[in-house]
Amino acid sequence: MPWPTWQQSAIAAVFFAVLIMVFRRARPTMLTKSLVQAATEMTIISGLYSIWRMARKLPLVHTDGALDRGRSIAEWQDRFFLPSELTVQEFLINNDWLGRLASLYYIGLHVPALWVFLVWLFIRQRHAFSQWRNLLAILTAFCLFIRFVRVAPPRFLPELGFIDLPAIYDLSPYGVVGTGVSQQFAAMPSIHVAWAAIVSIGTVAASTSKWRWLALLHLIITVVIVAGTGHHWWADGLIIAPLLAAALAIDTHQRRLVARLVERYRPSPDSALI
Repeated sequence: MPWPTWQQSAIAAVFFAVLIMVFRRARPTMLTKSLVQAATEMTIISGLYSIWRMARKLPLVHTDGALDRGRSIAEWQDRFFLPSELTVQEFLINNDWLGRLASLYYIGLHVPALWVFLVWLFIRQRHAFSQWRNLLAILTAFCLFIRFVRVAPPRFLPELGFIDLPAIYDLSPYGVVGTGVSQQFAAMPSIHVAWAAIVSIGTVAASTSKWRWLALLHLIITVVIVAGTGHHWWADGLIIAPLLAAALAIDTHQRRLVARLVERYRPSPDSALI
C-alpha cells in the first residue's frame, strides 16, 4: 500500500480544519470539546505530513558518493569495535522463521505502532500529547534534512556480505534490489529507529504503569531488525539519541519562551478595575 501523497494529506488537513469549525458551532459539551481537540491534532499532523512529503521532493539530494559513505560507516564502526550487522543478519538467515518474522516486523509495525502510540497518548495521557507530537515533528525534520546527503544501506554492499533479507521472502518494501536505487540511498538516519524511539521513550515518560518499561523492547527490537535485515547500519540508529536530545532541548526552550511571553502580557488583576 503506497504512502499518502502530499496532496492527499493536504486535503485531509483542510477536511479536519473544517471539522474544527463545525464542532465549535455545536453545543459545548465534553464530547464536542474532545472532538475539537482531536480534529485540531489531526489538522496539525496531516499538515506536517504534507510538508514532509513535499520537502522530500526538494532538489537538495546528493546521491553521488552514497556507496562510499556506506563503506565509510562500515569502516568507522569497525574502528570503534562495534559488532558487524552481519552477525545479526547471519543469525536471522540461519533461523528462517526469525528472518521472516523480522522482515514482517520491519515492514508492518513501523507506522501502526506510531499511530497506536499517538491515539493512546491522546486518549489516556493528553497532558503529554503536545510535547511528544512536537518531538516527533522536530526529530522527523532532523532526519529529513540529514537524508538529503544520501548514504547507502548495507544491502547495497554485497561485496561486504550483506543481502536484502526481506527480499528473500518477497517482503521488501523497496522492490527488487537494484531498481530505484537513487530513491533508496537514505539509510542515515533511520526513520524506523527515530519513530520507535518516540514510541518507546514516550510511553515510558508518559505512562505510570509498572509495565511501561516493556515499551523499550520496541526500540531495541527495531534497532536489531533494521540492522539484521540489511536496511541500516548501527550508526543510523545510534545518531537518533543526540537528535532526540536536541529535539527535546528545542521543545523545552520554546515552551519556556511561550510561558514567559504569556506571563509578560497577561493582564494584571488591577487592570480590570481601571
